[in-house]
Amino acid sequence: MTGTDTAADAPQPRRGRADKAAAVVHAACAVFGRDGFARAGIDAIAKEAGVSTRTIYNHFPGGKEELFRTVIQWSSWRVRDAQLAQLEHYLDPQRPPRPADLERDLLALARAWIGLTTDFPDHFAMVRQIYAEIGHLPVEVLEAWQAAGPRAVGARTTAAVAVLGEHGLLELSEGPEQAAAHLLALTVSEVARRSYWGAVPLSAEENDRLLASGVRAFLRAYGVTATR
Repeated sequence: MTGTDTAADAPQPRRGRADKAAAVVHAACAVFGRDGFARAGIDAIAKEAGVSTRTIYNHFPGGKEELFRTVIQWSSWRVRDAQLAQLEHYLDPQRPPRPADLERDLLALARAWIGLTTDFPDHFAMVRQIYAEIGHLPVEVLEAWQAAGPRAVGARTTAAVAVLGEHGLLELSEGPEQAAAHLLALTVSEVARRSYWGAVPLSAEENDRLLASGVRAFLRAYGVTATR
């Protein structure tokens, strides 16, 4: 290299097929989250990824629908894994909390899950777009999203709630699935709804107020003292 050479002038390594596919998926996640499914264009995704449109069609011959389905699955898997790791940390079935600690641990779990909206902003931007366009999205895409993320997290949350019932920490006369749905609705779903899935973030104080109120309401309904 001579003294006049620059990094921009130096030959750049060629990206392999896997690298290009990963670049397309990351770029598509950002573009779909920004523009939605209907308005997002393959040209915009190609520009964001630094590849040609032909490269995108080589990897995703089904075009935009196949790409969107792939991206929402990939993104949902990442968020699902983070949610399940936190669920196991705060509600470990091998070490159920003491009765006095249940409210604390449920609140900590809800806080951790809400924190994921800032850890995975592109994913939750896509979720906002899904709700905005839900009547215009292919059923196969919606099913792929639900199977990859929300349904799996719901099933594991139901299992965790069932364990709490087995240890006498919750009264589950209506079944653990209904209780798990209420827990999510009263806490993370409430904050997500009010913040438009992270588009208009609430203050930390407002988040805590909503989550604490939701956990208390859940325990009033399902806590063992509620039936005594």
